[in-house]
Amino acid sequence: MVEAASATSRRSVRRTVPAPDAVRGDMRAHSTSAAVYRLLKNEIVTLARRPGEAILERSLAEEYGVSRTPVREVVRQLAEEGLVEVYPNAGTFVARIPAGDLEEAIVIRNALEEASAKLAAERADRSALLRIEAALAATADAVTSAERERFHVADESFHAEISAASGFPGLWRVAQQVKVQLDRYRRLTLPEEGRMPRIVDEHAAILDAIRRQDGAGAAGAMAAHLGKLLADLDAVITRQPDFFLVSGERRAPITPNMPGVPRS
Repeated sequence: MVEAASATSRRSVRRTVPAPDAVRGDMRAHSTSAAVYRLLKNEIVTLARRPGEAILERSLAEEYGVSRTPVREVVRQLAEEGLVEVYPNAGTFVARIPAGDLEEAIVIRNALEEASAKLAAERADRSALLRIEAALAATADAVTSAERERFHVADESFHAEISAASGFPGLWRVAQQVKVQLDRYRRLTLPEEGRMPRIVDEHAAILDAIRRQDGAGAAGAMAAHLGKLLADLDAVITRQPDFFLVSGERRAPITPNMPGVPRS
């Protein structure tokens, strides 16, 4: 009886444990989807694919060198995240930037980063100050070379270092979770004349308050810096209305024969 039970158990194990090739196949499929997800999301967030631009699964599969299955999965995931819009019988498009969500994201980010700046002023040691200074120098260098994406990365590093100096790096991680659409909007503002040098000056004011251990001053400088995003929102929407979706507005997708939209 015991031998029979053991044999049955072994047969059960053989049936339920996946074969190594199947496991490797699942891992490869997951890795492919993850890679396509990172590529496409980065292109959308950095505006390499503009709001309203058509997304063609066949073209993406050819461009990335994958089958259409992982592309389809990624498109579905990005649609759930609000970065892609799917219109039945019309097609799939890069989502327009939702203006209403931007206002909420700015309010949340302000609250988190004012707290970070205040705490950084109270807690930052010399090494933390040096890291913040290095991030500020990188943003200034990117202005000189007119490299907007490098400027954005350095800007992100500046805010991340302040959060780290506060003793609560998780504040920045939470801010990142709510500001994906905000990052798209911010990149639209960077080409404006004088925008990047002004940001560097605002960062310098924040750092100066942190150096002086002026918590209230650091929080105020951060609030003034981030508040410009909300103050400028209406003007940016007016200049580039096709890139935004205003609350309650219903728009047809941009069709493939419109300028700037790739054809199949």
